Amino acid sequence: MTEQQPYAVVERRADFELRRYPAHLVAQTEVEAPMEAAVNRGFRVLADYIFGANQAKAKVAMTTPVLQQSAGEPIAMTAPVLQAPGDRPGRYVISFVMPAGYTLDTLPTPLDVRVQWREVAAELAAARRFSGLGRAEAFSAELDRLTAAVRAAGLTVVGPARSARFDPPWKPWFLRRNEVVLPVAGQPSQG
Repeated sequence: MTEQQPYAVVERRADFELRRYPAHLVAQTEVEAPMEAAVNRGFRVLADYIFGANQAKAKVAMTTPVLQQSAGEPIAMTAPVLQAPGDRPGRYVISFVMPAGYTLDTLPTPLDVRVQWREVAAELAAARRFSGLGRAEAFSAELDRLTAAVRAAGLTVVGPARSARFDPPWKPWFLRRNEVVLPVAGQPSQG
């Protein structure tokens, strides 16, 4: 069974879950392409890395989700696939969450210079689940719904949105799990 990025549900709302994500490591690559093409290109680069294209020729277990985020804002190197429109349209950071137990010292060194590692700090985030192919239009619509629900709950958005894809491409589109995740701060209002 594929390891899934851990999180704790803080609160369930009609339109989203409020979650606490622990600090974790990601392997990531930046891709210039439309949203759907970017995740496919980035996935291939990162899959090669975890399937043995590294100095140790070691395999790293696949985890879910694959994260995608706009490359519009710089990402601190001390900070799962993420994507959203940003200041640099058409550039996305695709990320694989590394399995629990790895550290920056124990991850195998990539052979491909496009693969970078990053420490991601623990965070509070709102997540909204949806099915389908996870296309740009669906992501944008779900992000709009999530943003409105987060603001109505009295929370403040504190970082860029990311998309999370959990399923392989051969899974029927109507059974696929996708999420839009938005880092937030504050205490939700009662409601």
